[in-house]
Amino acid sequence: MSDEPRKMTRREFLTEWVRGAGLLAIGGLLGGLFSRGRDQSTVWQIDPDKCTQCGECATACVLNPSAVKCVHEYAMCGYCELCFGYFTDQRADDTEAAENQRCPTNAIRRSFVEDPYYQYVIDESKCIGCGVCVKGCETFGNGSLILQIRHDRCINCNQCAIANVCPSDAIVRVPTDKPYLLRTKD
Repeated sequence: MSDEPRKMTRREFLTEWVRGAGLLAIGGLLGGLFSRGRDQSTVWQIDPDKCTQCGECATACVLNPSAVKCVHEYAMCGYCELCFGYFTDQRADDTEAAENQRCPTNAIRRSFVEDPYYQYVIDESKCIGCGVCVKGCETFGNGSLILQIRHDRCINCNQCAIANVCPSDAIVRVPTDKPYLLRTKD
């Protein structure tokens, strides 16, 4: 036996080169297929015109608490004395007692402005994105509360877990330069 390394023939070299190029091409194709769904120029968002406030946003998100939060569209808010996003529709009186409030986590703060006006502010750290207040506001009020995916919390999953279970297909991809959707219906 000789200690000299065996030289590769031209045929062996070409065979190895073609095999390597083929593996590289297959890897590129597979990488392209897996990255197709994750478009970095779009983000997930809730279309408020389609949202039914089903409550799935609070439990289906991979984050705990959910990246979905209630957002107040101040341009539409009338600073009502009686806000149905804040108060339940079946209550004993109009006090701020917990049994009269719609939000299960006490995420809405009510503060007096001047008679008869009150300001309602969402404490996002307490909001779980259940949509209970949004449903009350839409059913009995002026619809100024909506749910939105907060992009400072969302990890932009390749396939959003909420989108997989949303019964109204309200979770959609939107361009990153316009990441928030507002109501378009009157």
